[in-house]
Amino acid sequence: MKTFSEEPAAPRRHFLKRAAAVLALSSPLSGWGARLAAKDLNKVLLAANSQSVDDTIRDEEFWYQIKQAFTVSPNILNLNNGGVSPHPRVVQEAVERYNRLSNEAPSYYMWRILDAGREPLRARLADLAGCSPEEIAIHRNATEALETIIFGLRLQKGDEVVLARQDYPNMLHAWRQREKREGIVLRYVNLNLPIENKEEIVRQYTALFTPKTRVVHITHIINWSGQTLPVREIADIARARGIEVVIDGAHSFGLLNFRIPDLNGDYFGTSLHKWLTAPFGSGMLYVRKEKIRNLYPLFGAQDPESEDIRKFENLGTRPFANEQAIGQAIDFHWMIGAERKEKRLHYLKNYWAERVIDLPKVRLHTSLKPQFGCAIGLFSIEGKTVAEVDGALFNKYKIHTTGIEWENIKGVRVTPNVYTTTRDLDRLVNAIRQIAQT
Repeated sequence: MKTFSEEPAAPRRHFLKRAAAVLALSSPLSGWGARLAAKDLNKVLLAANSQSVDDTIRDEEFWYQIKQAFTVSPNILNLNNGGVSPHPRVVQEAVERYNRLSNEAPSYYMWRILDAGREPLRARLADLAGCSPEEIAIHRNATEALETIIFGLRLQKGDEVVLARQDYPNMLHAWRQREKREGIVLRYVNLNLPIENKEEIVRQYTALFTPKTRVVHITHIINWSGQTLPVREIADIARARGIEVVIDGAHSFGLLNFRIPDLNGDYFGTSLHKWLTAPFGSGMLYVRKEKIRNLYPLFGAQDPESEDIRKFENLGTRPFANEQAIGQAIDFHWMIGAERKEKRLHYLKNYWAERVIDLPKVRLHTSLKPQFGCAIGLFSIEGKTVAEVDGALFNKYKIHTTGIEWENIKGVRVTPNVYTTTRDLDRLVNAIRQIAQT
């Protein structure tokens, strides 16, 4: 059975062919220096082709060349990719190229040329997601996709929804708006993270299921700390009881290896400008085929009860250049390889976390185990506020992170990406050590 971790034409002999398609670093816009960088990247790709995935995740020469595909600042160390990731040069140049084309005659090139590229793009996203193109809508971010679901579900007064206090604020706000306006009932799980017991997580959700439960909202990866939840196990129980399953995949798509249907949810929303490194303001909605008819679109459609997934794309004028450049981000993702990418990012999280976990006063709030953690890490320092640690990292060391204070979660979140090297993380470890000693 095909899995998300299996790349298209999975045999490794096709690796370089995919890489060659992505190396737009050598475009005329990039100049001689970028062509040289492309040659170097091609060299390490050849070497990687003879290595196992586990070997390449520790090959710093390979990842240093991946870094050259980005235009990140050499002075500010960006470790807040969980908010929004920079995209590689090939994606940046695609956005600029499509935007220049659009400005030659907007209504012609946008609506008659670029808009025609949505169907091939839909098919490519579906291939990445492991589902039918007729279950994928292209949106601008996870919030738009998930609020389409939240406000489109047919719920009545007294219907219950199970969710967690640690879910993303925009989703909680949307559910609470329905609670206030329509009288639905929200029942909350309160997760004490990190949790390294799958059965305990499942129990906390399913213990709240009652005959009135209509929906369970599950965040695949808790964005605050990187906790990965056992979505499939919760979804199996929920669907067996006739409960619809909404999955917030804002941080999992493009990071973890999975096929969306294998999660057994009914609805899934994600941002593509995080771990897929697609253009800013790009996202995706998945709706199980048989659920499309009864889900109302967020924006008015000619037939709100249509079975066509495209009813969820009635957004009016939008940035077609950003949308079309998602294709280059997919190419870049496959160039690295889904399994290689997931393992590298987990390795990077553990690399810095294992070097600070035993330091006096430093507390880690993220699991090091791959089934419960991912690229995202959270730590705190006893005796210092979150703002003090976050501020010191940037003001003194020019390391950009983000402070988290939400429900029972407090700490500084660290999120590297594929362009982050272990040398970068040594800089972080040294900074944490010095801040903890002051």
